[in-house]
Amino acid sequence: MDVYWLEQTEADVDVHQNWLSSGELLRLDAMPFARRRNDWRLGRWTAKNAWAAYMKLPVDSQVLREIEIRPASTGAPELFFRNNPANVTISLSHRAGAAICAISSTGGALGCDLEIVEARSSAFLADYFTPEEQALVSQAAASDLPWLVALLWSAKESTLKALGEGLRLDTRSVIVDPVDVLRQGSAATEPAVKGLSAEVGSSSSLNGWLPLSVRHTGGQTYRGWWQLKGILMHTIVAFPTPNEPILLASRFRHGK
Repeated sequence: MDVYWLEQTEADVDVHQNWLSSGELLRLDAMPFARRRNDWRLGRWTAKNAWAAYMKLPVDSQVLREIEIRPASTGAPELFFRNNPANVTISLSHRAGAAICAISSTGGALGCDLEIVEARSSAFLADYFTPEEQALVSQAAASDLPWLVALLWSAKESTLKALGEGLRLDTRSVIVDPVDVLRQGSAATEPAVKGLSAEVGSSSSLNGWLPLSVRHTGGQTYRGWWQLKGILMHTIVAFPTPNEPILLASRFRHGK
């Protein structure tokens, strides 16, 4: 299964509003808080540009205005073009002034997430992580804890989106296994992550995705990919098994 992705930041968003549909403008005007408006605009901008690039459309404000992202009954985003459903599945996430959109052809499940790498409390781990995940974290060096916890949490969010439930489901209903995230030391009985931060950093270029697996307690196993870029952890999870995500290029022409 091919999955495509695009990441944008607030600096990429056209300051004009002529790329939003009339319905989107009404919805935007109804939002009382600037932070919420900015996040919403960024998510729409990213998704519209992702689909336009995916479809190889000549991208300008008129084309983007004809693309709309509407919430399904589950709250998941659905993409429409000229009021007709587009034949794709999309997932959106935004964090810290950045947004990601993952996109694939319909017929599969898809979820993506962005998460800030930051310190988390032991209570957070106890409340939201399974015993297996807590055991994995316990093997990590202290310097690796922030990004490892961010990876596990982000993969959970991506999978819950792929399930169509989001955080309505217990986060412990999905169990994340980042493939080979704990490299073995010289002794087979001494797993080690020493130096892994440097290794991840060096491999986390725009296409430096690493594999992961997530098992749902209902029996389904989802596969996915993760990468670390700066302070942001990126995850994409899908079913059927996705190939390594393919980067899209934003092609919007400002002022058009």
